[in-house]
Amino acid sequence: MRPVAPADLASFLAIARHKSFRRAADELGCTPSALSHALRGIEERLDLRLVNRTTRSVALTEAGERLFERVSPAFRDIDDALDDLNNFRGQPMGALRFNAARGAAELVLLPVVTRFLARQPGVKVEIIADSALVDMVAEGCDAGIRFGETIAQDMIAVPIGGRQRTAIVASPAFFEKYPKPTTPEQLKEIPCIRYRFASGRFYAWEFERGGIEVNIEVDGPLTLNDQQLTIQAALDGIGATFAFEEQVTDLIAAGKLVRVLEDWCPYYSGFYLYYPSRRRAPAPLRAFIDFIREGG
Repeated sequence: MRPVAPADLASFLAIARHKSFRRAADELGCTPSALSHALRGIEERLDLRLVNRTTRSVALTEAGERLFERVSPAFRDIDDALDDLNNFRGQPMGALRFNAARGAAELVLLPVVTRFLARQPGVKVEIIADSALVDMVAEGCDAGIRFGETIAQDMIAVPIGGRQRTAIVASPAFFEKYPKPTTPEQLKEIPCIRYRFASGRFYAWEFERGGIEVNIEVDGPLTLNDQQLTIQAALDGIGATFAFEEQVTDLIAAGKLVRVLEDWCPYYSGFYLYYPSRRRAPAPLRAFIDFIREGG
């Protein structure tokens, strides 16, 4: 068996993580065809097929899975060793890649990142805004931002952005046609804008008052998968929608939206930054965590 170069193994690891030649090429700054050529070279030298490729999917073979499991820890150790060199600099340097739900990216992550970059010019940040619950590590991200109840137990979670609260709103013209609900159950009697998760599941609107929790399956003529679009649809008078309070505060103050059921919308803990507990956080991420803990 002829030796395999470490650079080629790095190409294989990127393909294995992303299950996509295009995304792996984006990470490594090369072309998908160059990655395909590198993988062919590895397979020829090992005399083993590592990846099954079709026009629609990329999947590891059993041999590919075994190689990925054995080689990944070694490359993580190399990354950590290189990251240690940051201790010799006055400021951390490197790249940070975050995965976050769109609402979390808009309300919490982007404002904090903007302030962080002003303090840390040696760091570059990429934010992947995606409402789907994805494997943050498999997607090649350093950390993710989600609600606490959606984070796996083997992750380290750090609060970011403070408490959050939802708001139920519709346009003034809408409430000229339909009665304002005074209880969550009355939402079933008026058109609402439904929200569908990337998984295909509809969001059941959540309420709580006096220790009583209520989930309401609303209905209406329009379904969307983006909260900013639901707010725009509410402004257009199509129906009532839920939103994060910060997203609609100015619109309510301007009289463009009317809020209802405020006493049924309590504050809750909000978003968390999370990252794998099984490896040490790279220096740029450690600096970011320190920044948010300081109230940045």
